[in-house]
Amino acid sequence: MAFPLTLSGLPLFPLHTVLFPGGLLPLRVFEVRYLDMVRKCQQAGAPFGVVALTSGQEVRQAGAVPEQFASTGTLACIEQLQAPQPGLLTLQVRGSARFAIRQPHRLAHGLWVADVEQLGDDPGVPVPPELRAIAQALAQVLARLHDQGRTPAQAPPTAAQLGDCGWVANRWCELLPAPLALKQQLMALQNPLLRLELVGDVLDRTGIAT
Repeated sequence: MAFPLTLSGLPLFPLHTVLFPGGLLPLRVFEVRYLDMVRKCQQAGAPFGVVALTSGQEVRQAGAVPEQFASTGTLACIEQLQAPQPGLLTLQVRGSARFAIRQPHRLAHGLWVADVEQLGDDPGVPVPPELRAIAQALAQVLARLHDQGRTPAQAPPTAAQLGDCGWVANRWCELLPAPLALKQQLMALQNPLLRLELVGDVLDRTGIAT
């Protein structure tokens, strides 16, 4: 789905997670401000923005620290939506384009909206020979998770995906037990080869892919 370069009044969903382009994210929504947002986005076929919290909590509480969030997020497109009981929505969204927040403000009922500028998609950069082991290790991890039933909604990766720096880096970023701030920095990088190289450094240090 194509979006204009600038979006006005994009609703935001601050979370303790980072959504990467192409990634899947399951959500349980029960706060009134987000129930209304999700229903309106579903009816309009419009995305909302997922942004990583830097301060505050996902669920509003009396006397809590005000919400603060990263200046770069990812458009979330609703792929599945269910209402298992009154006051609860379960949905699955897929990350689309990244965006930079230009003018955020909070509405009276607590929902954050912002004027945002869409950032360019990752250019298609082939995985260089010296980093192909990272892609091969990812394929093995994804196959193992799929066999365990932990990624039933995701199709096996294609050869084209495993040969693309941005796609491989993004999927590893979703899997790595890295701090939220690091994942946010990696997501915001607009050089997919550099992102993959940094992921490789993390894998080397932790020994996860060995």
